[in-house]
Amino acid sequence: MARVLRSPIDAVGCALLPASCSLCGSPLPRLCSVPICDSCWVEIQIQSGPQCSRCGDALESLSPPILQVSPPITDNSGANLCRVCRLAPPPFVRAVAYGPYEYRMKEAIHALKYDRLNGAASKLGVMLAASMSQIVEQAHSEMLVIPVPLHHAKLAQRGFNQARSLAQHAIASLRKTHPSWRLTLASSTLMRHRSTASQAGLTPRQRRLNVRGAFSVSDPAAVKGKHVLLIDDIYTTGATARAASQALIKAGAAAVWIATLARARRIYQNRSGSSAFFRNADSTRDLPGSLPGDVSQLVGMHSSPNQPSF
Repeated sequence: MARVLRSPIDAVGCALLPASCSLCGSPLPRLCSVPICDSCWVEIQIQSGPQCSRCGDALESLSPPILQVSPPITDNSGANLCRVCRLAPPPFVRAVAYGPYEYRMKEAIHALKYDRLNGAASKLGVMLAASMSQIVEQAHSEMLVIPVPLHHAKLAQRGFNQARSLAQHAIASLRKTHPSWRLTLASSTLMRHRSTASQAGLTPRQRRLNVRGAFSVSDPAAVKGKHVLLIDDIYTTGATARAASQALIKAGAAAVWIATLARARRIYQNRSGSSAFFRNADSTRDLPGSLPGDVSQLVGMHSSPNQPSF
């Protein structure tokens, strides 16, 4: 086992004020403003493997073991697309994420959002910056960075918007690594003017209904003709990403991109609870810009009942 070197101040401080890692519970070897050990940070996984070129979902997760589906289809540019994006192209150009929403990543995000471990936003913001840098070659050289807003009631309850905190740290990091990429934080541009119910435990269609009409743009002139990078902590079914993107495009944005810390993976789930792929599960008329009927019940998420949504 590698020996952790500690300064005399760390040794005395840890003896007088012992602390444990908020994620794994191990004793912290030195004084730090964020009680998360180095091992837990290292254990956060990076997104890898083939991904959908639009929504960023891992393509291998779209082939349930009990039913083989056809290989991913390519668009005119030769990019691989998942079935959902083929049948209902999202209004945004591309969504990227740093890593899968599981294990230490999930724990770190929960520590930030629900345990108010605000100091974690710094390192998580650097990870978000790495996610954002995936699009630097494709995206416009000058972009508005817009964090997905909280409703004022949720903001008052939580005390801060984690998406805004992450965006601030990410932009600061990118100004050092990509100084020619001009990113402007526009936190008040997008508004969530309707309080929505928790997305936890909702089906994909229920999530879309839940966020329908929830977003608007405070000043359309501020986004008209602009390229927008929409930021949040987690991308799940994409219901919020689609709704927010539609509001921005309706207000005149030239294009919308999505960057998140984490990406929850889709699974195919039928009504009996087993994994499967099926069509026309929802005969209800679809919402404008939402998924068509044959994919309205296509996906669930690898998640617990308290799965957040973007």
